[in-house]
Amino acid sequence: MNFDFSESQEAVAALAEQVFTGSAGSDRVAEVERSADRFDRELWAALAASDLLGVSIGEEYGGLGLGMVETALVLREQGRRVAPAPLWPTLVLGAMPVAEFGSTALRDRWLRAVVSGQAVLTGAFSEWGANEALSPSVTAARREDGTWELNGSKPAVPAAGVADAVVVPVRTVGDGDGLAVFVVDLDAEGVEVTLSETTNRELHGELTLRSVVVGDDAMLGGADGRSIVEWTLARAQVAVAAVVLGCCEEATAMAAGYTSQREQFGRPLSTNQGVAMRAADCYIDNDCMRVTLLQAAWLIDEDRSAAEIADAAAVAKWWSADAGQRVVHATQHLHGGMGADIDYPVHRYFLWVKQLENTFGGGSRQLAAIGRGLAGAW
Repeated sequence: MNFDFSESQEAVAALAEQVFTGSAGSDRVAEVERSADRFDRELWAALAASDLLGVSIGEEYGGLGLGMVETALVLREQGRRVAPAPLWPTLVLGAMPVAEFGSTALRDRWLRAVVSGQAVLTGAFSEWGANEALSPSVTAARREDGTWELNGSKPAVPAAGVADAVVVPVRTVGDGDGLAVFVVDLDAEGVEVTLSETTNRELHGELTLRSVVVGDDAMLGGADGRSIVEWTLARAQVAVAAVVLGCCEEATAMAAGYTSQREQFGRPLSTNQGVAMRAADCYIDNDCMRVTLLQAAWLIDEDRSAAEIADAAAVAKWWSADAGQRVVHATQHLHGGMGADIDYPVHRYFLWVKQLENTFGGGSRQLAAIGRGLAGAW
């Protein structure tokens, strides 16, 4: 078995590392965090110029035409720099379902714009209460002229304040209840976004749709709505796990560097057995997150069955939620008082992983999904 990356994968990872390292230093991140929209547009332009915004978009739309593994490698580099840019919402919640299920008109409208950096996309896959994406609160009813009228609200839409369009799962009513997915322009009449600051200082939005009218051309097709939502969520879980892995790897490296340089009683902190063991635990957790992430991404690229992909995505997401918390708590602790200083960058990794822990379901939710998958297999 060959676990090495291909030349193209290594090239994408190296390019992403170069772009994020050059454009998202800690001072720049702090500056963007103080801005009104928390969006590093200079970084976004650099990603577009490097063709990384089109990593998973087909060559016919100006993208690189690569897969989920390459996308995960780019997102891991974003996590290492905790770079404030709506990368995974645009690439995974928006561009991927549009590319896979969108009409020719939708693909022509949005995919080229994403690749060039002219458009930001997102998805409204969170729900109120139990947060069950397959039971959407937004409804869609047929109008007499054949169009659709959307009503309802969605919580916690990432990048809602800077996005141009949002992918919205809805419950169809009238001729028979079902599930459909629409792409809605955020400047359409009847669309309202209320922004709130999240744990990691990003701005997410509550999306409210009041009699928003869309046509059939805004609907994603080629599969039933339930399958489209499940397809997207599996990839979104892998994307979140990739960002968490990057955060944890960098936080571990920072802790190793800090404890090797900081001396206590005349010797580096890293020579203390307790410090070394805790850092080693972080290293092991990072390896577990990495292998489960890459397995899930590889299964997606190999076009394995939806059930197999969903199970692998749940495993990767569980590791990112459970082990990710262990790593950032440990690295924060190993920094001692410096870990509590918000002028020192390590705290951002804690905040990012804490935010992403429960995005698309925390550890307990993933374990429940894994259990259901095992029970179904038996």
